[in-house]
Amino acid sequence: MTKSKIFLCLCLVFIAGVIIYSLVENPQPFLFEEADEDIVLKGIIVGEPEQRINQQKFQFKTEEIPGKILITTELYPQYHYGDELEITGKLQEPAVFEDFDYQEYLAKDKIYLVMYWSSINRLAENKGNWFYQRIFNFKDKLRKAIEQTLLPPQSSVLKAIFLGDRYGLSEELKEKLNISGTRHIVAISGMHMIIMTQILLFLALGIGLWRGQAFYFVLILLIIYIIMIGAPASAVRAGLMASLLLLAQKIGRLRSADRAIVFAATIMLIFNPLLLKSDVGFQLSFMACLSIVYLKPILDNKTSKWPNPWRLKDILTMTLAAQLGTLPILIFHFGRLSLISPLANLLIVPLLPLIMIFGIILSFIGLISIGLAKIIALPVWLLLTYLIKVVDYLSSFPLAAYEFENISWIILLGYYFILIFFIWNQNKKNVF
Repeated sequence: MTKSKIFLCLCLVFIAGVIIYSLVENPQPFLFEEADEDIVLKGIIVGEPEQRINQQKFQFKTEEIPGKILITTELYPQYHYGDELEITGKLQEPAVFEDFDYQEYLAKDKIYLVMYWSSINRLAENKGNWFYQRIFNFKDKLRKAIEQTLLPPQSSVLKAIFLGDRYGLSEELKEKLNISGTRHIVAISGMHMIIMTQILLFLALGIGLWRGQAFYFVLILLIIYIIMIGAPASAVRAGLMASLLLLAQKIGRLRSADRAIVFAATIMLIFNPLLLKSDVGFQLSFMACLSIVYLKPILDNKTSKWPNPWRLKDILTMTLAAQLGTLPILIFHFGRLSLISPLANLLIVPLLPLIMIFGIILSFIGLISIGLAKIIALPVWLLLTYLIKVVDYLSSFPLAAYEFENISWIILLGYYFILIFFIWNQNKKNVF
């Protein structure tokens, strides 16, 4: 056995150990005793606030308490990254629901306490990191340019796809996206990031760029995009996975990318073991990468005689491979299997790069002139309207999705055993 295989086995053993530990242990970050009286805390907003329909949430850091506190308060006045605040309220531990461990979900981001509807006094502004301050200010300008150029729901969908602002989507539209299996297109998730970079790679190759040129073109766009949306930890992790996949394709060793992906996952889990159990985005990005590495070549071989105009077949096999690999995770976490998903993704996913490109053009022109942005807004409006209509139409189909109740993780594990056997069997046939 070679050194690289030994190292791969060690990484896999470590990941398996994290899985077992996550199933049997639920470590508490620190002991906290709730008090009935309000307390006064001074600190700084350390993340971009989430502006929702009727409230806002933000991460708050104070020297008195380890970790971070998630503050939920009224929508107005709106607060920003770097604001120094004095907050008076009652600290609580996050709730643990019957079907969702909210405490563990927040702990993965080092958020250990919550505070609701507290009294807030803003003491100062711009006390955060200078770099992040500029990024979030710029992102806010892009957000306002979109809002002033397009009306909902098109503006809400573009902000979700382009900036990751999914909280502006209506509950009805979110439900239709879930039913049609296209929720990933309006979230900056691992699966979303990987699909986007792969489509951009195919398009770059399609217009005649060499593989090396296409790699650097997509990688630069990926880095700029992650920085532009504020470099959240989830996007950085997804970007790392996507970059490793791009690198393997650049050097022509896609089948060897699995080791780099497993190694990257191991490093992430060393720093934060809770990702494996509590971060759906990490799970999706990890499995989407491995699925593209192992399943896409098989699907490409099965469809080798199909026409491939504008590399649409490559986009189809890549998307299908990612969906097959992430299907159990989606069912386990959301309790729903979208039967219409392959068709919905085939009709929508190839257009995502165009939506992103037109969205970027629209946003940046909007920074200069809202009037000019409105004049050239028609192409992105048509694409977004098409997306919304497709989701609306397909989600209304009878039996478009099947609901699961209390699905066992053993069944999902069996799915992966069958999938692994299928891949092994196909590779064995190709060898002989």
